[in-house]
Formats: sequence, C-alpha cells, structure tokens
Amino acid sequence: MNKESWFIKYKFTILLLIVILISTILVLSFDTTAIDGVPSLNITMIITLFIVGSLAGLLGGWIGTGGCSVMLPVLHFWLGFPAPIAVGTTLFAVIFTAISGGYGHFKQKNLDKRVTVWMGAAGIIGVIIGSWLFTFLSAKSNLLGAIIGIVFLWPSFRMIYEGIRGSKKSDSGSTSMHIEYPQHIGGHPAKLSVFGVIVGTLTGLVGLGGGYALVPGLIYLFGAPVYITMGTSLAVMIPMALVGGSIKLAQGFVFPGAALVLASGTIIGAQIGALTIKKIKPNTLKLIFGIYFLYVAAKFISNFFGIHIW
Repeated sequence: MNKESWFIKYKFTILLLIVILISTILVLSFDTTAIDGVPSLNITMIITLFIVGSLAGLLGGWIGTGGCSVMLPVLHFWLGFPAPIAVGTTLFAVIFTAISGGYGHFKQKNLDKRVTVWMGAAGIIGVIIGSWLFTFLSAKSNLLGAIIGIVFLWPSFRMIYEGIRGSKKSDSGSTSMHIEYPQHIGGHPAKLSVFGVIVGTLTGLVGLGGGYALVPGLIYLFGAPVYITMGTSLAVMIPMALVGGSIKLAQGFVFPGAALVLASGTIIGAQIGALTIKKIKPNTLKLIFGIYFLYVAAKFISNFFGIHIW
C-alpha cells in the first residue's frame, strides 16, 4: 500500500524521468555530431552534469528558482562550454524542470491561472525578441558574458539582502511564520503582460529561466502570496523555456545530450529539495548563494575587460 501510494504521488515525475532517459539514450546513440569548443560527453562528463543538475534542482526546491543560475556558470567556467552553448543548453534543460515543478504546484493548487496565462503568453513574445537579439550576440561571446554578468547582479543582491534581513529577524526572536491566505495575485493584465515581456526577453537573451526575476517581481510588484508565487513562477516558465529552448535548439546552441542529463538531475534534486525544505534555513542559503552569484557576476563582467578571476 505504501509503495502504491508513493508511486501515485510521484507518477508524473517518474514518467517524465523515463521519457528523459529514453530521449537521452536515443540522443547519445544516434546524435554523434560534435559541437565546436564543447567537451565530449563521456561517462565522467555525464556523471558531472547529473550532479550539477541535481544540485541546481535541490537549490530550486529550497529557494524557488529553476536552477539556471547554478547550471549556466558551471557549464561555462568550469566545464568549458562556450557561453552561447551554455545559455542554450541550460534553457533547454529547464523546460523539463519547469514542467515537473509547475505540474506539482498545479496539483496542489499553488498557482494563479489568470496570471500564468497573461504572463506566459506575454513571456513568449519576450522570448522571441530576446532570442532574436541573442543571434547578434552569440558571435560576441565576451559581450554576451558581460550581459549575463549584469543580469546575475540582480539575484545576487536580492539573495544577499534577503539572507541578511531574514537572519536579523530570526535573531530578534521573530520566528513565527506569517500565514498568507489570499488565493490570487493582483495586477492589471497590462502590467502583468509588460512584466512578462521583460522577463521573457531576458530569458531568450541570457538563457536564465526567469525564476530569479519572477519570484521577487510577483511578491514585491504585485503583492503575491509566497506559496502561490512559487507555483505561478514555475508555470510561467514552462512556455518561456519551451519556446526559448526550442529556438536555441533549432539555432544549434543546444547540446541535447548534456541538456537531458542536466534535466534528469534537476528533477530529482527538486523533489529532494521539496522533501527537505523544512529542515533548511532558507535565509542562510540565500546569503551563501547570493555571495556565489555575485562572484559569478564578477567573473563574467571581468572577463569582458580581459581580467580573469579564478
């Protein structure tokens, strides 16, 4: 009975993993096309990518992001992927992460359907615009890296601020959780659409799934309850990642085998994150990863000026 209940609870995730596994085997078996500047996908690289994806998914499960902010710099700086390929591969991997997470929140009714439709549709327009701009920047890897670095400044400052702010609140003795009862997110459709276009444009341009902007944007700009924000953010990311990742794949900026291995890791990591989130202090995590993202931003930006930070 317990095994049956466990399977029923995670059947969508299991089925999604099976689809990814079959797709990965097919890609690795039949797609032998080499991509310039990209390391070969040997067993060591496969294991490394799976671990990176798992850690990215774990972080996403803890603090509500899609994991792009972890995967992209690791692919580029430590695994040797050219920036354009790292962008495309990361965004393609997030398609499956967003589907898995978004579906889970949909089943729990932790998302606002109205906001999802408006921002998701507007986000597609933004992704197309961002992907068009990306074609001009893909040949200018350093400039693309500088733009990615600038975009990374936002989540780094946000996480550092929230990490310090949250820690101070805990130290002052305010540890009770504020329960938010609203079931919907406010905001005029026009404002939601404009925000969706902006996030979508950045998604198509720098390959980050959008969670780093969607989560704080929905909370601070539209007064969204936190638990509905997480689900809505992932649901909005589905069409943006799907369109953006497909465009990048058609343009040749995706390493399919690597993307699928990353995706399988993120899905498993996200489930572990969801199960262990109550045992983790999110403010401490935000502070740690905020500092890490600031370091990543500094690496991208300094590379543009010919200064290489270890």
